[in-house]
Amino acid sequence: MRSIWNGAISFGLVSIPIKLVNATENHSVSFRQVHVPDGGRIRYRKVCELDGEEVDAADIGKAYEDADGSMIPITDEDLSSLPLPTAKTIEIVAFVPADTIDPLQMDAAYYLSANGVPAAKPYTLLREALKRSQKVALAKYALRGRERLGMLRVVDDVIAMHGLLWPDEIRAPEEVAPEGDVSVRDAELDLADALMNTLGEVDMDSLHDDYREAVEELIAAKASGETLAPPESDGSGDGKVIDLLAALENSVRAAKEARGDDEGEGRGADEGKASVTSIADRKSSGSTTRRTPTGKSVSRTSTGSGSGGGSGKSSSSPKPSGAKKSTASGTGKQAAKKSAAGGRSGAKKTASKSAASKSAASKKKTTAAAKKQSGTKAASRKRASA
Repeated sequence: MRSIWNGAISFGLVSIPIKLVNATENHSVSFRQVHVPDGGRIRYRKVCELDGEEVDAADIGKAYEDADGSMIPITDEDLSSLPLPTAKTIEIVAFVPADTIDPLQMDAAYYLSANGVPAAKPYTLLREALKRSQKVALAKYALRGRERLGMLRVVDDVIAMHGLLWPDEIRAPEEVAPEGDVSVRDAELDLADALMNTLGEVDMDSLHDDYREAVEELIAAKASGETLAPPESDGSGDGKVIDLLAALENSVRAAKEARGDDEGEGRGADEGKASVTSIADRKSSGSTTRRTPTGKSVSRTSTGSGSGGGSGKSSSSPKPSGAKKSTASGTGKQAAKKSAAGGRSGAKKTASKSAASKSAASKKKTTAAAKKQSGTKAASRKRASA
């Protein structure tokens, strides 16, 4: 790796010649500015304001602009003559515990390489001293025209230096925290802890820049004349949180499914908990949740027939495997109930018809008897008169 600065580490009376090497690299895809109508490249030329001519890099110097707009020239010789002891030296000023360094101060990272064979012994001495003390070294150094603050620590078998911002360069977090008193329930904290535990740890080497890969695929497709279809959005990043508790529970459930834990321990942990659905989902699907006497929750969702029919169907699906059995059992019971109801209705109708026919026959017999009795009485009256 190419060094960007050569100097020495000042460790008391010990001087360690070192080379400074960038520890990080930028993998961002860079773009050029072009003229949209014809695709011509847009370039920036350095032009002198007085004569309007383009200036070469060799003819460009430094100057400080005063408050009145006048320029005060500053040469490299002026800067090199300043009494700056850290111009070519990384001067260690203290050894402190690593947790005393605020991560907000972290800036660029560098590797320090021993410069030459004589530097190997003092370099190793400083490295092992840092390891054994479990501390980091605070140092001052000069780079790119200014004095900076740095932190030296051991990475594998190499001394690394992190550039640090000066304490007065860290802004206070004023007017950043949420306004007003915001209370958080214990149940929400418990779910947040469960989500953190479910997500667990991650292998840092497995993390990569998805956006950069997508940009590279887009460039490759454009170069070959193809067109990439835009990905479908699942709406998870719309920033709308209607029910925080439901969002946490759904996040825990999704994390368990992603890790393959939903079939084992996750199922036992979730047993007996009410399933929570966001308000928007309840309104869109018409779902309701009721609790059975055993403490389990059953979700009922009414769905229309066709595009917007009014026939409702009830379904209970706490587990994928039990849904079919529950549906089949429910269907059989409903059919049996309908059959029994139909039988009872038919029996009632038959009984009603039989009673009606018996009543009609009885009325006919009564009418015939009355007529016969009336004829007998009339015959008796005729005999008596004769």
